[in-house]
Amino acid sequence: MKSTEPLKRLAQLVLVVLGSTFLVSILIRLLPVGLEDIYVVNPDPAGRAREIRNLGLDLNPFAFYLRWLNGFIHGDFGSYVYPGPTFVPVSQYITRTLPVTLQLIFYVQIVALTISIPLGLLSAYKVGTRIDRFISNGLFIFSSIPSFVLALILAFYIGVKLGWVPPLGYAQPFCSAEDIDRANACGIREHFKLMVLPVVSLSVPLIASYTRLLRTDVIATLREDFVTMAASKGLSNQRILWTHVFRPSSITLFTSAALNMGGLIGGALVIETIFSIPGIGFEIALAIASRQYFALQAYIAIIAFGYVFFNVIVDLTIGRIDPRSRERRQ
Repeated sequence: MKSTEPLKRLAQLVLVVLGSTFLVSILIRLLPVGLEDIYVVNPDPAGRAREIRNLGLDLNPFAFYLRWLNGFIHGDFGSYVYPGPTFVPVSQYITRTLPVTLQLIFYVQIVALTISIPLGLLSAYKVGTRIDRFISNGLFIFSSIPSFVLALILAFYIGVKLGWVPPLGYAQPFCSAEDIDRANACGIREHFKLMVLPVVSLSVPLIASYTRLLRTDVIATLREDFVTMAASKGLSNQRILWTHVFRPSSITLFTSAALNMGGLIGGALVIETIFSIPGIGFEIALAIASRQYFALQAYIAIIAFGYVFFNVIVDLTIGRIDPRSRERRQ
């Protein structure tokens, strides 16, 4: 990999974050209802003008964005603005909700990869057999079910009708003194009981997608000469699959997993709302409903940064997984 490659990836990161946040800033200013009509209710002309200046609504869209960007770079993620105006820092919500969403995404990716990797290898090794057709048909059925539909079905039947796990809520994995004082649900056991249904709802479509991707790449890799050579040396099929086939076949899989990190936040918006999980997706839904566009801009910036960050990390490590991809970029 050339020494300039990390710089190129960093430039892409900056451009994507700037472009997405600038677009959102422009769209916010183009809303049919002006922001001053939402946040400024002072009937006094002098007071109204002062509040408009404080919010930067008297600036042109480009200057308005530069003001927001300067604050974002210096750690000011904006505020929830209520008529008055009353300001509540968005950072308070981010520090509370982002870890919850990251937990959910981490569990979803672990479950999806843990199940899809063996299924993909098995389906590719048994290509054309009944096992392959059974796995492929089953995955096709599950992939056709939207996550929010699956979430509603699981919440009703598993959570309400059968009562196996609580259908709503969230519990911290570790109990703090505040949780104990307020009798809040907490602890590892309660945490995982409440995360089961959301994780399954988000991971099932990913399992179908990841398995199909890995199956396609494994089938192609099994036709390579080095696999035939490994088999001629008397290596077991299991060792060939895991040691010689899986590594070069996993590029598309892990790239897709990185791409889905950003997409999962969008999916988490619906799932967190259905299961009442206080994550950043749920907070975005509340911000939209309450027309907190300044806060929404900060959330979108964080999502854009995270989306590109994970893709850059994967792209920079692909060369370690498959040296051939590194040679192609040189």
